[in-house]
Amino acid sequence: MTAIFKRELKSYLTSMVGYLFIFFVLVLTGIYFSAYQLSAGYSKFESTLSALTFVFLIGVPILSMRVLAEERKQKTDQLLLTAPISVWDIVFGKYLALVAVFAIPVVIMCFYPLIMSKFGTISYASAYTGILGFFLLGCANLAIGVFMSALTESQVIAAVLTFVFLFAFYMMNGISSFFSQTSMSTAVAFGLLIVAIAIIIYTMIKNVLISVVIGVVGEVALVIVYVVKSSIFQGGIQKVLNVFNLSGHYENFTNGVFDVTGIVYFISVVAICLFLTMQSIQKRRWN
Repeated sequence: MTAIFKRELKSYLTSMVGYLFIFFVLVLTGIYFSAYQLSAGYSKFESTLSALTFVFLIGVPILSMRVLAEERKQKTDQLLLTAPISVWDIVFGKYLALVAVFAIPVVIMCFYPLIMSKFGTISYASAYTGILGFFLLGCANLAIGVFMSALTESQVIAAVLTFVFLFAFYMMNGISSFFSQTSMSTAVAFGLLIVAIAIIIYTMIKNVLISVVIGVVGEVALVIVYVVKSSIFQGGIQKVLNVFNLSGHYENFTNGVFDVTGIVYFISVVAICLFLTMQSIQKRRWN
């Protein structure tokens, strides 16, 4: 894993991609810092970090699009898969290289509260809690980018997929507001979701009987639960969509709250995405 990490980190730091990402993040940080802190005299550095979250929509797809897609396109992934290392070492080594590149501007951001302290009194705990949340949010976004890069051999498609998913997660509050919170609408949405799951299972195993049984059992269970206690479906769509609301779990950090639940959430997102990436590579290996 160490060899993979060093190789990937060197590739980012000997090309323009890594430096462009660092430059892009720091330039936007400087603009917002000048506007909020230096010009307006606002003492909360977390406000700058909160305004910067859109940077991941542009920076992450560009940084992560080549991490696995390029290996697949150039057929060098065959060398990695036949090397005496596990798939986990490959995926985690590449992911750590991305995190290391992202950590460079984050470390530089840690000096901004110190600069602000020269002009007034600030809360270091609140500022550095916001930086921690920003770093964890970035790590989660990078993990999503790695997974998208594992699904295709085209860097462009990987970048577009990453942007689409990150944009959907970024706009999740607005998306959830379009859905009704009534029990009936939630039950109908879950019913359609069960049908979609059954179809996906069929495409994977090509067994009509098992797919139909899973779909029927799921729909019957849904109807029974709705008849017995329909109130549990109240606002269910919003609760499900909130699971994918990355920015929503970051809000406590911007308010200076050391949110343990948020830390666990971001770590879980990273673990799930890296696990799915491993499964995608394993499937291609055995095929």
